[in-house]
Amino acid sequence: MLNYNQALPKDTLIQDLQMKEIKPIMKLVIRGKKREFISAVGKSLNILLPTEANTSTQSDRLTALWLSPDEWMIFSNQPVDENTNNYETEQLLNKNISKLNLGAVTDVTDQFVMINLKGNKVYPLFQTGSPFNFNDFQTKKGAVTQTILTKIDIIVHNQDKNDVNLFVRRSFSQHLFSWMNDSASRL
Repeated sequence: MLNYNQALPKDTLIQDLQMKEIKPIMKLVIRGKKREFISAVGKSLNILLPTEANTSTQSDRLTALWLSPDEWMIFSNQPVDENTNNYETEQLLNKNISKLNLGAVTDVTDQFVMINLKGNKVYPLFQTGSPFNFNDFQTKKGAVTQTILTKIDIIVHNQDKNDVNLFVRRSFSQHLFSWMNDSASRL
């Protein structure tokens, strides 16, 4: 049985590679094609959606990742505290997007686990299990890609040099974390 409160065993530091789950983080996937959709999201959340492939934008509260020409993931920049309304962003988007038939809003908070990786071994670790060439990616702050790592679908967001957020489906998170632990110890 999955434990929804703790997807990963614990924070880990192996050979200059720090891996930890960031939780709880609100995550939404939004879809829409119309110009009115992009405008409504911008007005509702005070953030511009990235329109260039494999990029991201960030405001003081939220980050938006480009996933496809009509799909974005929006997540909060800080873990949600118990006293705040976790659903405020989702409710606002539902009111200004879904109810006006401009697009769709899906809460994927419990579906995806966000793992933060820091250190000089981040990209060598990725290169051991992914067919994606990270050479250019690692130099572009804010870059986003969807790829596979050890046969598991992931979304990678380059925060800064050697600082990456990785999104993985919860059902694969423990296996991926175990593989990263094992592989990092051999780098």
